[in-house]
This record gives sequence, C-alpha cells and structure tokens, in this order.
Amino acid sequence: MATTKNAITLYSSDESKWTAVVTRDARADGHFVYAVKTTGVFAHPSAPFRLPKRENVDFFNTSEEAECAGYRLHRRTGCDKKHLNSRHLKLVLNACRIIESSDQQPKLEALAEQVGLSTTHFHRIFKKHTGLTPKKYASAIRAKKLRNKLRNKDTKITNDIYESGFSSSSRFYENAQKCLGMSANNFKKGGNGAHILFSIGECSIGSILVAKSERGICAISIGDNPEKLIKDFQDQFSSAELTTRDDFDQIVSQVVGFIEHPKIGLDLPLDIQGTAFQERVWNTLMEINPGETTSYSEIAKRIGSPNSTRAVAQACGANRLAVAIPCHRVIRTNGDLSGYRWGIERKKWLINNEANDKT
Repeated sequence: MATTKNAITLYSSDESKWTAVVTRDARADGHFVYAVKTTGVFAHPSAPFRLPKRENVDFFNTSEEAECAGYRLHRRTGCDKKHLNSRHLKLVLNACRIIESSDQQPKLEALAEQVGLSTTHFHRIFKKHTGLTPKKYASAIRAKKLRNKLRNKDTKITNDIYESGFSSSSRFYENAQKCLGMSANNFKKGGNGAHILFSIGECSIGSILVAKSERGICAISIGDNPEKLIKDFQDQFSSAELTTRDDFDQIVSQVVGFIEHPKIGLDLPLDIQGTAFQERVWNTLMEINPGETTSYSEIAKRIGSPNSTRAVAQACGANRLAVAIPCHRVIRTNGDLSGYRWGIERKKWLINNEANDKT
C-alpha cells in the first residue's frame, strides 16, 4: 500500500497513470480513475478488464469528475467497487487509530499523507465511512479523553487538558462549554456550580422530566413515578445547582406537545454529549422522519459501519434525550420491537402515535 508523500505524487503524470492501468496496480486505486472514450465507461486502475488503446483513454482524479464528464461506471465493476470500498474502510480505520493515539490533533494534510490519499479524497471517504469530518472526529476523541481524565479527582485540570490533546489551556477554555456542557472545574466536581433548569410534566405515556443546561436540553426522561425521575436526575449531577422556574414549564409543554403530535417538530437546542460513535448514531437517528422506522443494521450501514449493529443498539440505549433523539424509531430487522430505555410499551405507543398523527 502506498503510504508516503511520494506515493501521493506517484501517479501525478498521465504516463505514470497509464503504467498503473497496464500493470493493474492496486495501489493506484483511490488516486485516479481511467475512462475509455470509445465505450463511455470508467474504471479503477486495477480493474481486470480488456486493456483499451492508449489514445482512447482519459484520466480523472475522482469518479465524480468522470461522471461529470459524461462517463459511467463500468457495469461489471461491482466486485471492484466492493473491493475499493473495503480498502477505503481500512484506510479510514487506520486514520481513526492515528487520531486516537495522537497527543495532538493531527493536521488533515498529515493524515491524508499517512494513509496515502490526496487531502480532498481522504476527507470525502473519511466522512462517508464515519459520518464525521476528521476534525470533528478528533474533537470528539479529545472531549472523551478529557471527560475520562477529569473524573479522576486526584489530578490537576491543567494536566488533564494537555494530556487530552489540547495545545493550550486558553484554546480549551474557549470550547469548554461545547466540550463538557460546563466549566472543567464544575465537571470535575460532579457538576458543582453548574446551573440546570428542570421541570416535571405529564403526557399520554406517563410523567416526563425535561432539563436544560446552558447549552440546551440535556435530558428528557419518561417514567411512572415523577419523584424517581427527579432522584435519578439528581444522582447524575449530585453537586449541580438544580432549579425550577415557572417560565420553564413552557419548554416542558413544548416537549409534551411534540410527543402528542410529533409531526409539529421540536425546535429546541439540544445538549448532546457522547462518544464519537454515539454522536454519529444519534445524528443519524434524527434524520428519521416521524412515522418511519428503521433497523439497527440499517443505521449501522448508514454510518458506514455495517458490522456494528450491536454497538448501534448500545448507543440507542445510552440516549438520554427521549423522543428528541428518536431511538424509539429503531426496531429489529424482522419488524419486532426491541428494548427501550423508557419501556417497550411506550416505544410501541410512540411508533403507533407517529404513524397515525394527522397534524
């Protein structure tokens, strides 16, 4: 596999590209495609097809460029395309490992160079397979490292910041709210000093607790016992300042209205905090329209990780924003309902209510 800077420029000339086509050089896959003028099709360099005449060949950096020029993918390249996707996935996984093991956030150009792809092409396939840009993935990894380190009460915050990959403390504090939902000092003290508004309401499927941090809605929980909902939430932020306010009841009413009539939508900012993988899953869930359902395996495919069905189910189980992040719309492949954090009967009610909503 080509993994050096020289490899990226190895196929910069038409002569070197033609040589790669003639030799069916698999290392060239992902660097360019070749198109045949007489047939109107294009393929990847290693495709095992009859060699065209050199004068009938055009080269393009990407499949998209070839398609824009009027060429179509060779109809017999199904296996070739599958092979290329598999190769791209391996490169992306390698890039993820590089990001996760780096002390500092790697530059996009450096990542692309290490996996042997052009910057633009690498950026595109990384987002295709992970659902995140390399920069957002790296930011999520840094935030996860920091949250884990801050839970250790015996370490200093400044050490935690640098060891999590932030180049300077000032740069971290600029993004502390986005990263943690509160200051690092408050997070380390179990939410000490954090101000969270919450209130309890009632809806067709039971009691509902809605809570809001400075960033947005941070919890929506449903249950039979309002006192238990409050206790469970207080346990999460034992040292935070939890308060209620009359005008916050309007927010609760808005959430209740969304539960009863889901097609009106929920126009509220959300405070979403999870691992990079969880956020990929949750963002994909929010693309499912009311009245529609999908399977865990389909979500896994949509985020570019077809073998991560179980991890998708675990991400759904970790969701703390009932209905806002609609994990209830995910069912088993055979159509059966699976588990639901707030009760299988509530999941059934939500799905049926959305299917019959005439709003």
